[in-house]
Amino acid sequence: MDLDHLTHVAPLLLWGWLLAAVVMLAVWLVELARRDATLVDVAWTLNLGFLAVLYAVVTGVEAHASTAEVASGSNARRVAVAVLVSAWSLRLASHLVVDRVIGKPEDGRYRTLRQSWGANAHRNFLVFFQAQALLDVVLSLPFLLIVANPSRDVGAIEWLAVAVWSIAFVGESVADRQLARFKRDPASKGRTCRVGLWNYSRHPNYFFEWLHWVAYALAASAAPFGALAWSAPAIMLFLLFKVTGIPATEAHAVASRGQDYVDYQRTTSAFVPWFKKGT
Repeated sequence: MDLDHLTHVAPLLLWGWLLAAVVMLAVWLVELARRDATLVDVAWTLNLGFLAVLYAVVTGVEAHASTAEVASGSNARRVAVAVLVSAWSLRLASHLVVDRVIGKPEDGRYRTLRQSWGANAHRNFLVFFQAQALLDVVLSLPFLLIVANPSRDVGAIEWLAVAVWSIAFVGESVADRQLARFKRDPASKGRTCRVGLWNYSRHPNYFFEWLHWVAYALAASAAPFGALAWSAPAIMLFLLFKVTGIPATEAHAVASRGQDYVDYQRTTSAFVPWFKKGT
């Protein structure tokens, strides 16, 4: 694949952005009516599933319509991307709906933003939601690179990527279930979850979420320009450590659980599941 091929598939990113932007506009209208921005997390997740399916279908149609190299590649690879990303997207979105949306008040992160923005909250949320749509498109680049790969052979690194994806999917699912079960127990109120994976990492869900993006970057590495796909796990790592992930979550945890969480921070790995530190 040369630069002409990249120019050929790049318009799909524009169509992807338009799709994501429309979805986020609809979510903003819901925020406007309900004064609750939590649904943006669900929409952000579902958009990535939509984009993976869009890219797979369009490149697949082109493959059947043309014999040129630009429209070749593997249908099995396209189906795998659509299925795997959709499975991740639907699982996480359903978890977020149950955990944060149905019968729940607005997520604390967005309540804080609403209070700090004051009268400009609705306008700022519109900008924020559209920034999330743009982030969806940037993070979807590995999907596009994978499905646009002109090779008909699925290589060893792509099979490795499937194995990494499987570990990430199971790990994140288990971590989410363990935390949800802990939170449902009335005796857990005011306490820190140290059950299962949470005994070895303060944020095992975040770790496996990041590992999931590593899987896509690995798979895209087999494609021309595949190095660009490593921007996705790099961006996710930055967001988790510096923006909306660990800092906000831990600040809230310290404020609500006090010394119990401080002790947890002192003895437990922040990200990668690992053995306990000395007490």
